[in-house]
Amino acid sequence: MHPSLLRLLAAVARPLVRRMPANPAQRVLIIKPDHLGDLLLATPALAALREALPTAHLTGLVGPWAATMWQRLPELNALETLPFPAFDRAAAKPMPLAPYTLLLRAAWRLRRQCYDAALILRDDHWWGAALALLAGIPHRIGFAHPLCQPLLSVALPYDPRQHVTQQALDLVAALTSAKPAPGPLRFSPTPAAQEWAKAWLHHHSAPEAQVIILHPGTGGPTKHWLREHWMRLIQGLRQPGRRIVLTGSPTEGAELAAIAAAQPDVLTLSADLTIDRLAALLSYAALVIGVDSGPLHIAVSQGVPTIHLFGPSDPRRFGPWGDPARQRVISANLPCSPCGVFAACPRATDPPECMAAIQPAHVLTVAETMLLNQRRHTPAPH
Repeated sequence: MHPSLLRLLAAVARPLVRRMPANPAQRVLIIKPDHLGDLLLATPALAALREALPTAHLTGLVGPWAATMWQRLPELNALETLPFPAFDRAAAKPMPLAPYTLLLRAAWRLRRQCYDAALILRDDHWWGAALALLAGIPHRIGFAHPLCQPLLSVALPYDPRQHVTQQALDLVAALTSAKPAPGPLRFSPTPAAQEWAKAWLHHHSAPEAQVIILHPGTGGPTKHWLREHWMRLIQGLRQPGRRIVLTGSPTEGAELAAIAAAQPDVLTLSADLTIDRLAALLSYAALVIGVDSGPLHIAVSQGVPTIHLFGPSDPRRFGPWGDPARQRVISANLPCSPCGVFAACPRATDPPECMAAIQPAHVLTVAETMLLNQRRHTPAPH
């Protein structure tokens, strides 16, 4: 929407806003339209919010495509879903007025829930800021992005390269006046998923084997690493006493099979995977390697060492939230990177040069160093 129209919307809707509560907010709406990895990166902020407001009613509002990530969080009293426009990767192009009719219907529903405050966890999400305004929520906290600022009651300084987890923590601080400690990412697979992973590994891997998991897939085409690069990396990683597993979504099974085709001792797993099962399996890994994706953040949340291959996305903003010694980022550092464009390379390089330039030999060197360090710090069995 054009900035002038947003300013007009703000002026028209402001008289409809409820009066600011005198006491600390007791009903808080957390708006997060993004995908699985983005929701996982916000979990430290949710933990900090619950600690600061132990008696408040906290509701998450997320896309149905990512609800799994917050479904069992003890910090939330309720979780609602909304098909936020422009975020459903599988949806057809909507009718021109559909985003605005959805906005009005959702605002009317939320208005009846009488929220005291809303946190807009995506810094450029004007639609979410407009939703909070039209819902009459008095305390609307976000970032001073040009499209969002007119719609907010509190707009924090906008830094487009600040890590999104730190952004979320800053929003919590603005609402609660307490500076939260930067806690870890949190996702707990179900006991059933943990049992499944344990049984799968018992069937497919020796108990003493070092499990290395590679996750090649991701939602943005320009973030993919080359198939031949994965194949060369696997050739370097294959050693006695190791079990290499390729994981992916059910739609990525053919690509996993193509990568593993010449190496029959490499396992592939996609059709039977759920987010829960993937998280449980990742927790057993000695090392996880992949591109910028939600599953790599899930691996971080399970406390295992990871290597993240970055090209068009900015690791300062979306990189792993954890110990840099255990959560490594590798990029080619081209002058045009990060561009933030995930559909097609703006320079029309195919495959994207920023990903093609990441050399398997370099990734292998980093991987072997991390695996060696892990062996050195693993206590000897008694």
